[in-house]
Amino acid sequence: MTMLKGARERRVATGGVELCVAELGDPEQPTVVLVHGYPDSKEVWSEVAPRLADRFHVVLYDVRGHGRSSAPQPLRGGFTLEKLTDDFLAVADAVSPDRPVHLVGHDWGSVQSWEFVTVARTEGRIASFTSMSGPSLDHFGHWINSRLRRPTPRRVGQLLGQGAKSWYVYLLHTPVLPELAWRGPLGKLWPGVLERLERVASDGYPTPSLPQDAARGAWLYRDNVRARLRRPRPDAHAHAPVQLITPLGDAFLSERLHDDLEQWVPQLTRRTLPARHWVPRTRPDQLASWITEFVHGIEGGHTKSPATGRHFDRFGGQLVLVTGAGSGIGRATAFAFAESGARVIAVDRDAESAARTAELARLVGASDAWAETVDVSDAQAMEKLADKVAREYGVLDVLVNNAGIGLSGSFFDTAPEDWKKVLDVNLWGVIHGCRLFGRQMAERGQGGHIVNTASAAAFQPSRALPAYSTSKAAVLMLSECLRAELAEQGIGVSAICPGLVNTGITSTARFVGVDGEEEKRRRQSSSRLYGRRNYPPEKVAEAILRAVIHDEAVVPVTPEAHGAYVLSRFAPRVLRRLARMQPRL
Repeated sequence: MTMLKGARERRVATGGVELCVAELGDPEQPTVVLVHGYPDSKEVWSEVAPRLADRFHVVLYDVRGHGRSSAPQPLRGGFTLEKLTDDFLAVADAVSPDRPVHLVGHDWGSVQSWEFVTVARTEGRIASFTSMSGPSLDHFGHWINSRLRRPTPRRVGQLLGQGAKSWYVYLLHTPVLPELAWRGPLGKLWPGVLERLERVASDGYPTPSLPQDAARGAWLYRDNVRARLRRPRPDAHAHAPVQLITPLGDAFLSERLHDDLEQWVPQLTRRTLPARHWVPRTRPDQLASWITEFVHGIEGGHTKSPATGRHFDRFGGQLVLVTGAGSGIGRATAFAFAESGARVIAVDRDAESAARTAELARLVGASDAWAETVDVSDAQAMEKLADKVAREYGVLDVLVNNAGIGLSGSFFDTAPEDWKKVLDVNLWGVIHGCRLFGRQMAERGQGGHIVNTASAAAFQPSRALPAYSTSKAAVLMLSECLRAELAEQGIGVSAICPGLVNTGITSTARFVGVDGEEEKRRRQSSSRLYGRRNYPPEKVAEAILRAVIHDEAVVPVTPEAHGAYVLSRFAPRVLRRLARMQPRL
C-alpha cells in the first residue's frame, strides 16, 4: 500500500536489490527526486510530493531495505554510501535519462544525498540539492576535527552539545538490541512518540513496514558513520547549488554543524524554519514553496537568492499580512518583511496608501506584494478579506495586526461613541484578525505566528488615555491568552509594546473634551513631541521580526517602554503616581 494517490510505480534493479520507485506529475517537466530518511519510507513525502506535482516530475523511491524495496543480502556491508550512490544513479537514469535531476533529502536521505552531490561520478546528473536535517558525514568529520584541533570553550561546547543530540547513533551501533526494540515495543509505540514529541499526525503514517524498515536501516549507521567520521574525504565539495533548510527545533542536529558549510558549497542558500525534525510531515507547504522557488531559480539560470535582507533565511517566500500598512509602523514592518524576501499583503483603509506600500515592497525585495483595502473594525469586511486571502494567496505564515487609532481625554469627557470607535479599531480589529486568519493557520496545522501591536500604554496607566490604554491593555491580555491556547499547534503570538514612535498617529488622533481649535493645537504639540523624540518606526519593525524569529511573548520597544514595563512588574506604585500627572500639551 502507498499513501501517494495517483502515483505511477515501477521497479528499478540495482546492485542485487530492486527499488520501488513512485512518480507523479508530467515527465516533461524538471525532475525532482525526494529521498527519505531513517526510519522512514518514501511515504514520509506524501504531503510534499502532491504539492510539487503540478509543476514538476516528482520521483520518490524506497531506499534499499525500506518500504517496498528489497533488502541486500547479507545486510552487513549492504548499505554503504557507495552502494546508495549506485541506487540513486540507477533511479536517475530510469526516470530522467537525458536531464539532470533536482535532489531533495531529509534525515538519512539528506546524508546520502550529500554523498551523491560531492562525488565525481554523479557530476552532471544533479542540477540542485535541497538538504534538511542530515549533514554530510565528510563535512561532519571535518567539523569535529577542526574543533578538536582548536578546542576553545565555545567549540568544546558545540562538540558536547552535538554529542548529546547524537545519543541514538551510539545505540544504533550496538548489536541486536535496535532490531529487538524496533520489532518489539518501539515499533508499536513509535507513531505515538512522533505525535507527542514531533506533532506528527498519525494519519496512516508511518507505514506498517516501519518495524522492519527501522531494524534493517540500522545498518545505514553501522556501515558508514564511524568509518567516514574517522577518515572524512578531503574533496567533498558540492558540484551543484545547495539549499540548506534548518529546522530550528531539531532535537537531533545542532545548527552549528553547518557553520563552515560555505567552504564546501560554492553556491549555498540558507533557510531556517521554526519546526522540529520531521518537517516533511509538519511543514509541507513551506517546503514545497522553497523547493519550487529554488528549482525554478536553477532552471531559469539563477543560482543566488534574489533577496539580501538579514532574515531572508527565515522569511524568504513566506506569506505575511500587515494591517495599518499604509504608513508608520505598518509600512515599516511591511518593508522589513519585504527586504527579507517575504510575500507581503499590505492592508489599509486607505487604498492609495496600501497600493503604494505594496509597490515599494516589491522594489525593496518582496518576492511578491499585494494591496488590500479594508476597515479592520468591520467584521464582514474582514471575513471577506480572509476568504480572499486564503483563496488567492494561501494561508498566512505571519499575521501582523497593527492598525490602530489614538484617542486622548479624561474618562468623563470620553463619550460612549468615542469608546466604541477606539475599541472597534484597536481591539476588535485585532480580534477579527486573530479569529479569522488564526483559525486558518490552526486548520492548516503547519504553525505560524501572530503579532499584535499593543503599546507601552498597555501597562502604563495615564489619566489622559483611559480609552486608548484600555484598548491596548486588552490587546496585550488577548495576546497572552492566545499564546497559551495556540502553543500546542505551533502558532506563536507576540504583543509589541512601543513607546513614543515618530509616526502619523498623532496627526489623526482625537482629543475629546476640548473645542476644535484646542484639539488642533494639541495635535500639533503632540506631533512636535513625537518628532523631537524621533524614534523611527523601522526600529519597531525590526523588533517585530525578532519577536517572530525568537517567539517572544511581550516586546517593549523604546527605552521608555522598557522602563515602564520593568516598573509595572517590580514597582507598580511608581507608575500609579506618574499616571496622576497631567501631561502638558
